[in-house]
Amino acid sequence: MASKLLLITVFIFDLIAFGLAVAAEQRRSTATVRPDSEKEYSYCIYDSDIASGYGVGAFLFLLASQVLIMFASKCFCCGKPLSPGGSRACAVILFIVCWVFFFIAEICLFAGSIRNAYHTKYKNVFGENLDCPSLRKGVFAAGAAFTLFTAIVSEFYYVCYSRASDSFHPYSGDVGVGMGTYK
Repeated sequence: MASKLLLITVFIFDLIAFGLAVAAEQRRSTATVRPDSEKEYSYCIYDSDIASGYGVGAFLFLLASQVLIMFASKCFCCGKPLSPGGSRACAVILFIVCWVFFFIAEICLFAGSIRNAYHTKYKNVFGENLDCPSLRKGVFAAGAAFTLFTAIVSEFYYVCYSRASDSFHPYSGDVGVGMGTYK
């Protein structure tokens, strides 16, 4: 039987990670070019850098939820064997898909947080156009989407794993060949 407390805890962690990723997308930093007081050169001014913190927070909450699921399921490779059947096959497929979605979400959140925190210190002296690099729109949104996919798949994975784990009862009878007469 799947632990309802674990499923609720993982759902809450995933929901927080999704919310933080959406907030990071909404608050990602943008830059404007401003001239100095004597108008000799221009430089980049970046607004709030809170999106990097939101991205790291989403990264950590998603990581915590994945660790909880994998710890509870013994990372699928340790522990007692699973019963053959549809639940085990479903658990194997969902395990692989869960890890793929998790890695994509973590890469988007981590790379988005790093790129969002990057602020140039360049100054433009010769009147050329100054380019102020900033994070592309949609990086944190992709992280949020894959966080949601990871949440859904990991919940289904744990339920399928629990169903396959609970239904397996190894044969505990005699292992030898019976030589007595049948009655």
